[in-house]
Amino acid sequence: MAPIVIKSILISESVDPCCKKVLEENGIQVTEKLNLTKEDLISEIKNYDGLVVRSSTKVTADIINAASNLKIIGRAGTGVDNVDVDAATKHGVIVMNTPSGNTISAAELTCILITSLSRHVPQAAMSMKAGKWDRKKFMGAELFGKTLGIVGLGRIGKEVASRMQSFGMKTIGYDPITPREVTAGWGVEQMTLEELWPQCDFITVHTPLMPSTTGLLNDASFAKCKKGVRVVNCARGGIIDEDSLLRALESGQCAGAGLDVFVEEPPKNRALVDHPNVISCPHLGASTSEAQARCGQDIALQIVDMVKGKGLVGAVNAQVLASTFCQESQQWITLGEAMGAVLQSCASSKPCSQVHITTQGDCLKKSTGYITSAAMVGLLKPTTGGSANLVNVLTLAKQSGVAVTQTHSQSEGSCHGVCEVEIQAGGASLKARGSVLGGVPVLLELGGSVFRQPVTLAGHLLFLLVSPGPQVLPSLAGLLATAGVEMESFSAPPARAGAVWCCAGVSSSVPDLGALKPVAKQAAQITI
Repeated sequence: MAPIVIKSILISESVDPCCKKVLEENGIQVTEKLNLTKEDLISEIKNYDGLVVRSSTKVTADIINAASNLKIIGRAGTGVDNVDVDAATKHGVIVMNTPSGNTISAAELTCILITSLSRHVPQAAMSMKAGKWDRKKFMGAELFGKTLGIVGLGRIGKEVASRMQSFGMKTIGYDPITPREVTAGWGVEQMTLEELWPQCDFITVHTPLMPSTTGLLNDASFAKCKKGVRVVNCARGGIIDEDSLLRALESGQCAGAGLDVFVEEPPKNRALVDHPNVISCPHLGASTSEAQARCGQDIALQIVDMVKGKGLVGAVNAQVLASTFCQESQQWITLGEAMGAVLQSCASSKPCSQVHITTQGDCLKKSTGYITSAAMVGLLKPTTGGSANLVNVLTLAKQSGVAVTQTHSQSEGSCHGVCEVEIQAGGASLKARGSVLGGVPVLLELGGSVFRQPVTLAGHLLFLLVSPGPQVLPSLAGLLATAGVEMESFSAPPARAGAVWCCAGVSSSVPDLGALKPVAKQAAQITI
């Protein structure tokens, strides 16, 4: 992957000072401007390559559209629901968070709310401050032997489970991604939500907010729970439907709730906040000095590592890039992009409707994704004003109506990996095959013509569709000399009936490809 150049970053919220320190120590200029309005941020963002935020800054499509130089949005914390990830992806901007920075702090607050719900600690403390001594009013219940349902078994869910097991709680859970055998190793029995709801004395949610998790706990799911269930949300407002929760509290179906997050923050509707059986906090999950230092340092180090080509951690919209930071993968990316550019140039400017990429060989088993994206960059760059990159190219292809498919197959007797790209353009098919030999990306075949000598994909390349014959090479050399261009190399397939593709390496671009008509039925050129 080509290096991502980040020279300047805007920090728009209060982030631990170590973030700025780490970035500046690595040659990145940092500007801190806090509490910017949306209009101020739109005006300011065009001056920066990167933006670092926490949760208050809403990075909308309008802001991203105005950010002509933006390459990275770093969220110092978990979740990115304050960032329009789709808009960022469309513009080729990487969105990155710190997935583990506040794990411990969020897990500890969850456990604190669970224990506080069981013993009414905040309510009892407020009663004491009011001069009362009301022991009977705050009768609680032990956690020992109770069942805790954990919805979302990622990093935070795992830490909550281990801590609450020390109280003697039985932990059960649901997660559509984490395998059951993995969570069983943590002492968490996985089951469906339909099985989970009726068993729980306490429920805590630790999922991202998305359409499938919005209103996960609602009237229907509360009705399936034990009467007197207690719920905790330290994840995202909206996972527990707030109106349904209020109805469950009023009816007694839910005995208490611990809420650190709300749909609207701060909440204007205070019905839940003011309810006597609700313990609420102003979104304090990550509000510890340790979590803030960790998140600030993590986002800075992740950006620095990306810029230095060491790796990519925490990217939520560019997972394809995660495996592109070694030298070998960069060679295959160069190959894919070059093959795409060759096919685009040789397709006679006809619009491409379908693309199929096939990788062969065990060495490319995990590389099909980024090679596919690289090939699409080569195909679409000329039609997108050069804006296509590995982050946004598949989105751009979909918007352009190009159907992209990819497969991987075992190698066919070759010890080298091979990449094949086939396009449908103007009702015709054109295919290219390439590989990396000795660390050099090469073209092996184009349009059914297998080159005797693999074509090195570098420099000025001229592709010609010719009728094979002994006069092709001298005629071409003469035409190029007339145009003031020197031929440096020439590769052709074995003689066969019909037109074949040849490739000439030349000293510079040919000013007028029409001058080659005496020798070529079709001519195309690219510079790599």
